[in-house]
Amino acid sequence: MPDPRNAMVETDIPARLDRLRWGRFHLLVAVALGITWVLDGLEVTITGSIAGALKSSPVLHLTDAEVGLAGSLYLVGAVVGALFFGWLTDRLGRKKLFTITLGLYLLATAATAFSFDFWSFVLFRALTGAGIGGEYAAINSAIQELVPARYRGHTDLVINGSFWIGAALGALGAVALLDTSWVSPEIGWRLTFGLGAILGLGVLLLRRYIPESPRWLMLHGRIAEAEAIMGDIERRLGTPVATEPPVKLRLRPRTLRMADVARTLFHDYPRRTVLGVVLMATQAFFYNAIFFTYALVLGRFYGVADAEVGLYLLPFAAGNFLGPLLLGRLFDTIGRRAMIATTYALSGGLLAVTAWMFVNGWLDARTQTMAWSVVFFFASAAASSAYLTVSESFPLELRALAIALFYAFGTAIGGVAGPWLFGALIGTGERVSIGWGYALGAVLMVVGAMAALWLGIAAERKPLEDVATPLSRE
Repeated sequence: MPDPRNAMVETDIPARLDRLRWGRFHLLVAVALGITWVLDGLEVTITGSIAGALKSSPVLHLTDAEVGLAGSLYLVGAVVGALFFGWLTDRLGRKKLFTITLGLYLLATAATAFSFDFWSFVLFRALTGAGIGGEYAAINSAIQELVPARYRGHTDLVINGSFWIGAALGALGAVALLDTSWVSPEIGWRLTFGLGAILGLGVLLLRRYIPESPRWLMLHGRIAEAEAIMGDIERRLGTPVATEPPVKLRLRPRTLRMADVARTLFHDYPRRTVLGVVLMATQAFFYNAIFFTYALVLGRFYGVADAEVGLYLLPFAAGNFLGPLLLGRLFDTIGRRAMIATTYALSGGLLAVTAWMFVNGWLDARTQTMAWSVVFFFASAAASSAYLTVSESFPLELRALAIALFYAFGTAIGGVAGPWLFGALIGTGERVSIGWGYALGAVLMVVGAMAALWLGIAAERKPLEDVATPLSRE
C-alpha cells in the first residue's frame, strides 16, 4: 500500500506566507528565535572577559593554554552541534529542534557555573557550543520560512547582528559581576554563566508560542497541520485582500538522502556553493582574527587594563549592531549582489587604512576602537549577509543542513586559523607583523566582494521556492 505522505499534494502556503504584512507574529518570531545570536555573543564575550578570574580561581586555576583550549572546544562543540542538529532539523522539524537545542544550551551553561575542575569546565563549554551551533541551523531555517520574502533580508541581517547586543551584555555583566567590592571573583565568574541560563529559560517559555514552519510541514506531506497553522497565522495578522489567486505548488514529498545533498551542492548549484564557502570563510577569518585578539592589542600596545577592556568593547559592539540595522533594508531594495559586494569591499578597504595607521603609531586606545567600530559597521552587515546567502540559496528540503555545513566550515576556518595567526603575530610585539595580518584580512574581504559580484544571485523579495526550486516540486 503506497505511503499517503508521498502522494502528490498541491498547496498555496508559500504564497500566503509571503503576502502577509509584517505584524506582531513576525516580531515574536524575530525575538524568540533571534535571541540565539544574543546568547552566542554573551557566551563568547563572557569567556574572554573572565579569563583572568578563571586563571586566579582557587578551584579551576586555569593556565593561559587551558583558557585557549576551552575557547577552542566551545567552537568544536558549535561545529559538531551545527552538523548533527542541522541534519535532525531537516528530518524532524524546526520547532522540535529549536526547543531541544535551546534546552541543551540552557542546561550546559548553567552546569558551567558549577564546574569543579578543568575537564568539567571544558566539557560543559563544548556542550554549550553544541547547543548554540544547533540553534544556528534550526533558527535560521525557521526564520527564513516564516518571514515574508520582502522583509527577509533586513530581518535576517538585524537578527544576525544582534550577536553584538549579547556581546555588550556579556561585557557589562562581566565588569559588574567581577567587581570584588561586592562579590568574590570565584562567585562572580560563576554568576556570569548564570546570566545566559536565566535568559535562555525566559526564551524557552516564549518559544512555546512559535509554531512549526508550515513550509516544512507541507514538504513532509502534513498538509492538514500546515493549513491549520497557516490559518491561525492569518487570523492573528489579518489576511490581506488578494488581487489575484495565490500561486500553488505541486509537490511529491520525499525522504532526503545524503546523495541528494551532494548532488544539490556540487551539481545543481556549484556556483552558489563556491559563493557560500568564500563568503563564510573570509568573514569568519576577518571577524575571529580581530575580535578574539581585541583585548590583546589593547593591553599590549595601548596599556589598557584587563578590567577596562569590556568598556572598550561597547562602542565596537554598537558599530557592529548598527551596521545591519541601518543597512539591512538596502539588501531588500538595492539588492543582494550589490550590497554584499559593497559591504565586503568597504570592510576590506577600511581595515587596510586602519592597519596603515596602526603600523605608523597614529592611533591610541580610543581612536583605535573608533576605527575598528567604523570598519565593523560595514563588516557586520557583510558577515550577516553571508549567513543570509547560504540560508536562502538552497532548496527547502536541505535548508538547515546547508546552513550547518557552511557555518561549520566558516567556524572551523575562522575559529582556528584567525586567532592562532593573530595571537602569534601579537606575540612578536611588532606593529608591522600585526599590520601584515590585518592586510591579509583586508585582502580576503575584497576576495569576498569579487565573489559576490561574480557569483551572487538576485534573491531579494523573491519567494524561497523561486530562489531554489524544492527537490519535491513536480
